[in-house]
Amino acid sequence: MSTSPYDTAALRLAAAAAVRAPSLLNSQPWLLRLRDGGIELLSDPGRQLTVADSGGWAVRIACGAATYNARLALAANGTPAEVVLRPYVDRPEVVARLTPGTPRPPTYAELDLHAAIPHRYSNRRPFWPDPVPKDARVRLIEAARAEGCWLDLLVGMTALSGFAQIARSADQVLRRDPMYQAEFAAWTHADSAADGVPVTAGGPAAEPQDLLPQRAFTDRRRAPGRDFEPEPLVGILGSAGDRPADQLIAGQALQHVLLTATDAGLASSMMSQPIEVPAAREQLRRALRRSGTPQIALRIGYGDPGRPTPRRDLDDVIVR
Repeated sequence: MSTSPYDTAALRLAAAAAVRAPSLLNSQPWLLRLRDGGIELLSDPGRQLTVADSGGWAVRIACGAATYNARLALAANGTPAEVVLRPYVDRPEVVARLTPGTPRPPTYAELDLHAAIPHRYSNRRPFWPDPVPKDARVRLIEAARAEGCWLDLLVGMTALSGFAQIARSADQVLRRDPMYQAEFAAWTHADSAADGVPVTAGGPAAEPQDLLPQRAFTDRRRAPGRDFEPEPLVGILGSAGDRPADQLIAGQALQHVLLTATDAGLASSMMSQPIEVPAAREQLRRALRRSGTPQIALRIGYGDPGRPTPRRDLDDVIVR
């Protein structure tokens, strides 16, 4: 069966899904364009966080997640894509090129995950104490593996406490950096801006007894002495290497895991502090006894419903 080149309709379909991907501080560092019958996803250097992401790791994770969403939208439309990451040696800003593959009906799994895209968001509020069932945990691990990555779910308080200590130490390092805190504040909004994190999307303010660190998006308090979560499910997603292409692969795996969680009725949020601080990241890798590289930490569970954060208009992210 012959394949037709992607057109403007396919581009907008892919872009509408891609922009729903997660990004550090909801910076949305991506652009999309139609070129020679294929859809190209580019990083947007103007949206790279200069302090928190000076090396571009978070941009590549976000663009990988956006690539996965675009792949999923095209597959759900019956026009699946063949994907080449970093297709041009001399143009690293082009992170992925999607060209038409053989048309086929979407699988049930693709339809379910595609349907989950508009419902996925970071839930930073305390989760309920209900444990995540074993079958859901297996699905999350398999989602990461399907994209060539690994997901370690921390079981037991010994593993969880060790991670929490690494995460809190990294969080303290970042809190002591005035330039980091200024950048963080600049991307936190009290209004309905199309990017950044609304204060309403933050969890309650941190307390000294909390196990895991929380970003200070709001000063909203909770009942004195109440734990944020006594024993959350934490997952560490990692890749075999840490080259730019590995980080793009990890971004795709991250989105596959997040959408799988959403489809299973689970809530999630990301913790990047132990990844942003190099010493903490290496400490975490050794604690996991992994030869690969941790790329992001996840908090997973059941929680009160919320709503996705705003996104820019498609006409702002589609370029020629």
